Amino acid sequence: MFRLDQPVLFKHCDPAGIVFYPRYFEMMNDCVEAFFSQVLNWPFQEIHREAAVPTAEIRTRFATPSRHGDQLVLSLGVAKVGRTSCALTIAGSCEYEMRFETELTLVHVSAEGRSAPWPEEVKARLEQHKESQEP
Repeated sequence: MFRLDQPVLFKHCDPAGIVFYPRYFEMMNDCVEAFFSQVLNWPFQEIHREAAVPTAEIRTRFATPSRHGDQLVLSLGVAKVGRTSCALTIAGSCEYEMRFETELTLVHVSAEGRSAPWPEEVKARLEQHKESQEP
């Protein structure tokens, strides 16, 4: 499982001092971007020269609020790899307490905005990461 440490900063919080839920989606995207760069060796700045990997679907359950100063750990797993898309899971926790769980689908698209097959080496890395998640 890919892990990313994410401190809850002032910018993430509403006036009550808890994470404003849209900021979680920014954190999730930061986690996906780090995964693509560090694990798939395909950074967004390279992808976006000629393609993109937009989120086609996202479903999130918020379990417990996070507060300014919390140290979150975002854990990303590859659930499924298709020809042009992949399903990822991201869980956010703080000291082993679940804060949110997300399932999302990314689609690889061409410069014209149409779905396109994953580059073979990227698909192979996605599959390899998925296999390492299975018990």
